[in-house]
Amino acid sequence: MSRGNILLCLSGSISAYKACTVISRLTQAGVTVQTAVTPGALRFVGAATLEGLSGRPVFSDLWEPGRAMDHISLAREADLALLCPATANTVNRLAAGLADDPVGALFLAWEHDKKPWWIAPAMNHRMWKHPATEASLAKLRSWGVRVLDPVDGPQACGETGPGRLADPEQIAAEVLAELGRLRKQ
Repeated sequence: MSRGNILLCLSGSISAYKACTVISRLTQAGVTVQTAVTPGALRFVGAATLEGLSGRPVFSDLWEPGRAMDHISLAREADLALLCPATANTVNRLAAGLADDPVGALFLAWEHDKKPWWIAPAMNHRMWKHPATEASLAKLRSWGVRVLDPVDGPQACGETGPGRLADPEQIAAEVLAELGRLRKQ
């Protein structure tokens, strides 16, 4: 018996490999995980890895034959959505309402007033503090998006600061707790 359905979206960041830990922990806990990716995400983590971890085909192409309505059906089926990692590009694109990739289309098809959409940002500390990103995060929060703030620490670029993806084990634990809360409603 599934402990819930989650839509786990990935965008193109070196920290995408950490999302694999989140997927693994959730599936081990009995959660059905459907992955969806931006084109950039597949430059860091392969579709075979995501399918192997989730047991489900990756939604990676809006124009793939037979999948034209996946952005609607997958949004309908999931109890919670998590964008992990959420790059500065994807955060800003979601806030602008752009839907030219699977993640953007899913975001616009999501029932934000009924189901939680979370993001776990990961980016350079200057990108995290940029006024465009801050404004986009404020807009997303005003729409009910929960932001799992990044942590301060070393980054792939060799710099240190806020922008490092939150701990994958903690992200998975928070998702499981939320799914448990949703099931009790």
